[in-house]
Amino acid sequence: MPGDRYAIWGSAGHAKVIASLLELKGDSVVALFDNDAMVASALPGVTLHIGESGFARWAEQTERLNMVSGLVAIGGARGRDRLRLQEMMLRAGLRVNAVLHPSAFVCTSALVGAGSQVLAHAVVAAEARLGKACIVNHRGSVDHECRIGDGVHVAPGATLCGCVTVGDGVLIGAGAVVLPRLRIGDDAIVGAGAIVTRNVPSGALVIGNPARIVKSL
Repeated sequence: MPGDRYAIWGSAGHAKVIASLLELKGDSVVALFDNDAMVASALPGVTLHIGESGFARWAEQTERLNMVSGLVAIGGARGRDRLRLQEMMLRAGLRVNAVLHPSAFVCTSALVGAGSQVLAHAVVAAEARLGKACIVNHRGSVDHECRIGDGVHVAPGATLCGCVTVGDGVLIGAGAVVLPRLRIGDDAIVGAGAIVTRNVPSGALVIGNPARIVKSL
């Protein structure tokens, strides 16, 4: 029985990661989209459409659009872009569902929002909540009762200890650790390898051990 069909926004490395995950599930990618007219298709044999106008033309020409699922494969501190593009896909009539790598552990009491991606060997523990269009990258860990906003990216190997609250559009850098019961404000960036020992205000960039504010974004 054929798997689901996906349209992916983004034609770089993260699109390749998502495509490999979908292949494991027996699904296929039928179209790629990107704003950069200079990039090539990240997936052999899959047509790349440029810009939102390219997406609109593809949507108009595609039959049974409600049988295609959309995903946004843009990582890093671009959670607001992921959310906007995901909403555009929904308005066009695509389905938007969470995708979970077969090797990821997602507790049955956890909730994962629409369009979120939980990648290889990642953990989403008991009663954790992920918003829409989030990424928990390879070996990322979201411990019990964390509350994660929309458009958050937990980079490879990052750890959110129990009961952490993360606002919308946040990037938690690779290998960073956020200690229990702390709060990360909207649009903040936690640098790679940082150890967060106190609350981080919205729009702050923090780095180091212990993490300190070095810039307001």
